[in-house]
Amino acid sequence: MKTHLLVLILCICSIQTFYSQEDDGVVSLSLPVRNSLTFNRQIINPTFSFVREQNKYISFFNKREWVQFDDAPLTYLASYSGRFRENIGAGLTVFQQNYGVLTTFGGVLNFAYNARLARESNLTFGLNVGAYKSGVNTSNAVTNFDDPSLQNVPENFLLTISPGINYGLAFIDFGVSINNLATYNLNTSEIINDDPEQSVQAHLMYTGYMNSRGFLDESKFTGLIKSEFQKDETIVSAIAMLTVPKGIWAQVGFNSRYGASGGIGLNISSQIAIEYNFEKALGDLTDFGPSHDVTLAYRFKNKERYDYSSGDEVSGLLISEKRRKPIVSKIAKEKAEANRKLAAEEKAKEEADAQAKLLAEQKAKEEADAQAKLLAEQKAKEEADAQAKLLVEQKAKEEADAQAKLLVEQKAKEEAEAQAKLLAEQKAKEEADAQAKLLVEQKAKEEADAQAKLLAEQKAKEEADAKLLVEQKAKEEAEAQAKLLAEQKAKEEADAQAKLLAEQKAKEEADAQAKLLAEQKAKEELITNPTDEIGKSMLAITQQTEDSKTIQNELLKQFDDIVEIKDKDLKDLKEENDLSEQGITVQPKPFKSITAENNALEAIKVRLDNVIDTRNEKIETLKSLYQDKFQADTITNDEVYLYYQKALKRLESEQTKAMQTKSRLETRLEDIKVATEFERRRRIKRAAFDNEEERYLQDRATLKVIKQSTVVSNQPLSTEDFDFGEEQSGNIQILKNVKNVENGYYLIIAVHSDVDNRNDFVKKVIASGEANVDFFYDVNTSKYYIYYDKFDSIEAANRALNSKEDRPYNKKMSLVKIEN
Repeated sequence: MKTHLLVLILCICSIQTFYSQEDDGVVSLSLPVRNSLTFNRQIINPTFSFVREQNKYISFFNKREWVQFDDAPLTYLASYSGRFRENIGAGLTVFQQNYGVLTTFGGVLNFAYNARLARESNLTFGLNVGAYKSGVNTSNAVTNFDDPSLQNVPENFLLTISPGINYGLAFIDFGVSINNLATYNLNTSEIINDDPEQSVQAHLMYTGYMNSRGFLDESKFTGLIKSEFQKDETIVSAIAMLTVPKGIWAQVGFNSRYGASGGIGLNISSQIAIEYNFEKALGDLTDFGPSHDVTLAYRFKNKERYDYSSGDEVSGLLISEKRRKPIVSKIAKEKAEANRKLAAEEKAKEEADAQAKLLAEQKAKEEADAQAKLLAEQKAKEEADAQAKLLVEQKAKEEADAQAKLLVEQKAKEEAEAQAKLLAEQKAKEEADAQAKLLVEQKAKEEADAQAKLLAEQKAKEEADAKLLVEQKAKEEAEAQAKLLAEQKAKEEADAQAKLLAEQKAKEEADAQAKLLAEQKAKEELITNPTDEIGKSMLAITQQTEDSKTIQNELLKQFDDIVEIKDKDLKDLKEENDLSEQGITVQPKPFKSITAENNALEAIKVRLDNVIDTRNEKIETLKSLYQDKFQADTITNDEVYLYYQKALKRLESEQTKAMQTKSRLETRLEDIKVATEFERRRRIKRAAFDNEEERYLQDRATLKVIKQSTVVSNQPLSTEDFDFGEEQSGNIQILKNVKNVENGYYLIIAVHSDVDNRNDFVKKVIASGEANVDFFYDVNTSKYYIYYDKFDSIEAANRALNSKEDRPYNKKMSLVKIEN
C-alpha cells in the first residue's frame, strides 16, 4: 500500500498543475477551472467577473481529475461573483484541493474595474489576490510506521497576486493577464522565485448572436482562444459555447496539456442552474483516465440593466415562472374603487389635456399650412419666372443652333461639290493613266516578242556551238585517254625492267654476302676446329683459361666482401669507442667468431693464389704454343694468327688487373688489421674504467619494472612463442669472473646478446606464470643468461634438469657453472 501511495504521489507531483517546491511543502496556486465560460470565469482572467456579465452568482464547483486512480486530484470550490455596479465587478472564492497526501485550502478575492472609452469601447482592469495554506494531510497517509519524510514537510501560508487587463469592442474582447505574478511565503518571509505556474496568458474572445428561426433563434455564441506562456512550456487552449434562450447551453474545448473537453448546462429555473463538463486526457496523460466537474449555481435577479453585458433573458427549462392570483379583501376593494375613481379622474384630465393639446396642435398646423401655402405660391412664382427665363434662353439657343446648323450644312454642301469635282478630275486622270498604261503595255509586248525571237535565234546558235564544243572535247578526251594508256603501258614496262634489275642486283648481293659468310665461317672453323695437335692444345688451353676467369672473379669478389665486413666492423668499433668516451652507452654488437671469419678469408686467399698461378701457367703455355705453331707453319693463316694474338693480349691484361686487385685488397686488409688492433686496445683500455656496477643496477631496475607491469596471460603460450637466442650445448658451460653473481649451478633457459630480445623473453616467462625468472650478464662473452633456479651442487642441478616441468620456456634448458 505504501509503495502504491508513493508512486501516485510522484505521478501527481510531476504532472499535475500543483508543483511542489523541492521538499518544503510549498505549492503554486492553480485552480483547475478551465472548461466553463458560464461560471467562475474570474479564475480564467481577473477581468471576467465584469466583462460581458449581467448578474451575480453563488456557485458550488467540484472537480475530480483522473478518476482511474485512487486518491486522484480533487477540488472543491465555492464562489460569489458577478457584476455589482455599472463599472465594477467582484468575487470571493473559497477552495480546497487534495492531491493524495497533499492538501491546499484558501481563498481568492477578485476585483475588476471598467473604464468606458466610447460607446462600444471598454477597457477593464482586474486583480486576483489569493491566500492559501499548503501542506501534508497526514490523515490521508496510510503507512505501517511513522514516516519522517512526511512529518518533516512544513505547512506554509502564501499570498499571491494575478493582474489582468481586457479591451472590449462590440463583439470582440482581447487581453492579457499574469498568473502568479508574485507569491509570498509568510512562514519564511520570502518571495517564491522559481514558480512553475507563473505564466503570461493572452486571450481573444468573440461574442455574437444567431439570427434564425426556430429553436436556435437569438442563440448566443461565445468563443475563447487562450495561450499560456510558461517558463518551460506553452499551453494553447480553445473553448466554444452555444447558449439557447430556452435555458440550455453546450460547450466544447481543447487544451494542449489536458486534452479535449465537452459539457452541457441547463437552467432548472430562471435562478437555479447546473453544469457538467467531461475532460478526456490525450498524449502522455492518456493512461490517467478522464476528469469530471459539476457546478451548481444560484443566479440573483438583477433589477438594473448594465451596458457592456450580455443582457440575455434567462428562462428556466424545467420550472417556468407562474404568476399567483391575488386574494382581494373588502378594504382592498374600496381602496381599489377609490383608486379606479382617481384613475378615471386622472384619465379624464389627461384626455382634456390631450384634447387641448390636439386643438393647439391643429391650430398650429393650420397656421403652418397657410404659411407653407404662401411660401409655396411664392416659390411657384419664382419657379415660373425662372421657367420663362429658361424658355427664352432655350429659344435663343435653338435659333443659334439652327443658324449654326444651316452654316454647317452649307459648308458641307460646298465641301461635297468640291469633293465631287475632285473625284471627277481624279477619275479623268485615272482613265488617262489607264490608256497610257495600255499603250505602254502593248509596246512592251511587241518589244518582248521581238526580244524573245532574238533570244530564240541566239539560243539555237549557242546550242549549235555547244554541240560542236562537245564533239571537239570528246575527241580531245579520247586522244588524251589513248596517250595516257600508252604512257601507263610504257611505265609498267619500265617498272618491270627496274624490278628485274633490282632482283638481279639483290641476288648478286646475297650471293656475295653468302660467300663472305662462308669465308668467315671457314676462318672460324680453322680456329674452333684445328686439325693439328698444336692448334687443338691452344684451343683447349684458351677455353680452360676462360673458365678459370669466372672462378677468379668470384674469389676476388668474396675477398672484397670480407674486406668490406672488416672495414664495417672497424667503423662500428671506432664509433662505439668514440661514444663510450663521451659517456654514451651503446648496445653491444651481436657476437660473431673472428677465428671463423679469418679462416674463411685465408681459404679464399689460398684458392685465389692457386687460380692466379694456374692461369699464369696456362697463359705461358698458350704463348709458347703460339710461337711454336706460327714458326713451324710454312703457310701463315692471318685470321688464326690475329685471333690468338688478341686472345693472349686480353688474357695477360685480365691477369695483370686481377693481380693488381688482389694486391690492393691485401694492402687495404693490412691497414684495417692495424686500425682494428688499435681500436681493440683502445676499447680494452677504456673497459678498465667502465663501471660494471652501473650496468648491474640498470639491469636490476629493468627486471623490477618488467615484473611489476607484466600480468599472467589468460591464453597459454606455446614453445613457438619463445625466442631462446643462441643454441647451447648439452655439456655444462663454465663461466668465470662474473660480477654480482654467486657461485653455483644455474638452470639456464635462454641466452641473448640483445637487450630487447632478453626483455621480451623474460616478459613471456612471467606471463606464463614463472615469477622467479632472473638473468645475469657475462662481460667476457657479452651475453645475458636467463634462469629461474640455482643450486649449490651438481647432483641437485642434474636432478632438477632431468625432472624439469613441461613448460614452453623449458624446451632448451641447460646448465651453467659460475666460478668466481
